[in-house]
Amino acid sequence: MNAAIIIPARFASKRYPGKPLIPLRGVTGIAKPLIQRSWEAAMAVRWISRVVVATDDERIAKTARSFGADVVMTPESCANGTERCAAALGALGPDIDVIVNLQGDAPLTPPFCVESILTAMVNEDVVVATPALRTLPETRRRLLADQAAGRVGGTTVAVDRRGDALYFSKSVIPHVPARALDDPDLPVFLHIGVYAYRRDALLRYAATSSCPLEELEGLEQLRFLDMREPVRVVSVTSAHDIWELNNPEDLPVIEAGLASRSVA
Repeated sequence: MNAAIIIPARFASKRYPGKPLIPLRGVTGIAKPLIQRSWEAAMAVRWISRVVVATDDERIAKTARSFGADVVMTPESCANGTERCAAALGALGPDIDVIVNLQGDAPLTPPFCVESILTAMVNEDVVVATPALRTLPETRRRLLADQAAGRVGGTTVAVDRRGDALYFSKSVIPHVPARALDDPDLPVFLHIGVYAYRRDALLRYAATSSCPLEELEGLEQLRFLDMREPVRVVSVTSAHDIWELNNPEDLPVIEAGLASRSVA
């Protein structure tokens, strides 16, 4: 299995314009742009033959090249990160079997999360894999607080007994009664925004139009479920909080996470 990581990055985010270039401070106080933080996280993953940044914006491309990243320019018409990965596929060459989409707003993604889904892809029946973290009570409360405030703090996923995704949502699923919030065994899983695809599955995705649920939720992975392509959810555990940079309010959380991991 020959695997490559693609980091899709666009400037024109509706919720957070210019997000890939937002500076984030590590434990030393040194600020690096989000795209560099994400690239450094990708470079720490084992079993990867190549890491590229896929973008349609020259500002992002220039910044990425400045710290040594390999950049592939992709069309502005890409609707999401998965389509951008498909658009960059031709630049990777035909020998890449598995493509990892490490989204550029998730610099706290530990290398083992990516390695866990690569391990799942050893099973040739798995065409798409993604990790999820069973939430702690404090994470559930933060997700619910964001939801109540009209913000998207993270994506949750409901999983069947085979380990495949039933549904992804920016709302907290399943519904959790207040009396059960502190139950450590609740099946409330925080989806971690990284995917591994087989080449053919990625090409099928790009050739298929978006579906209504994907557009309503703003979650690209729902297209796979609409296509009846199973998405294997790999359960992972972490001693640290894993949080994506979705809103300006997430900046302190991300920087605290970098500090707690002793990331420079």
